[in-house]
Amino acid sequence: MNINLNEFPMTFDMLHLGLAILALLFFILYISKSTCTTKVEAIKEDSKDLAEEVAQPEVVEAAIKETPKPVQLKEATTDAALQLLSLLQQDARFIDFVQEDLSNYSDADIGAAARVVHEGSQKTLNNYFTLKPVRSEEEEARITLAEGFNASEVRLTGNVVGDAPFTGTLVHKGWKVTEVKLPKLAAGHDTSIVAAAEVEL
Repeated sequence: MNINLNEFPMTFDMLHLGLAILALLFFILYISKSTCTTKVEAIKEDSKDLAEEVAQPEVVEAAIKETPKPVQLKEATTDAALQLLSLLQQDARFIDFVQEDLSNYSDADIGAAARVVHEGSQKTLNNYFTLKPVRSEEEEARITLAEGFNASEVRLTGNVVGDAPFTGTLVHKGWKVTEVKLPKLAAGHDTSIVAAAEVEL
């Protein structure tokens, strides 16, 4: 078979140009469809794997256990603390006593001052707080702490090994505040002034 190259058109007319553009468009559409199909299949495969993992309870439990819970810290309000400090200063001269340099005083002088601080502090506590022991047993009694005991109420000391139940000696009963009756503060009161300066006229 002989092919005569002279019979092929040597120039593009509008029909041939249109056919070439149409062929190019079909080629681009084919490539796009192939790419999209591949991506859709990959997404379907990933979704299937994820669904299978989520369907397994042990996988969910392991994920929950591995996720550490952030520690939530409460910000302490200073007004109540400063108010208590002010009341202790007012009733017991607490700040004066603690801030005093006691190196130049005899033990008898310090003991006399401590009695004043003790009586005033006791008065403040009794007036504004209701206290009760954390444990009802007598000190030096042998007690057993069952599994799940409240670690914020009981602090273990000594040779702490293993898990509860723990048996030991009650060294201190602890204290728990059951009611607080601090006076209400006036609006705009500056709690940072725990003891006003005194000027005698």
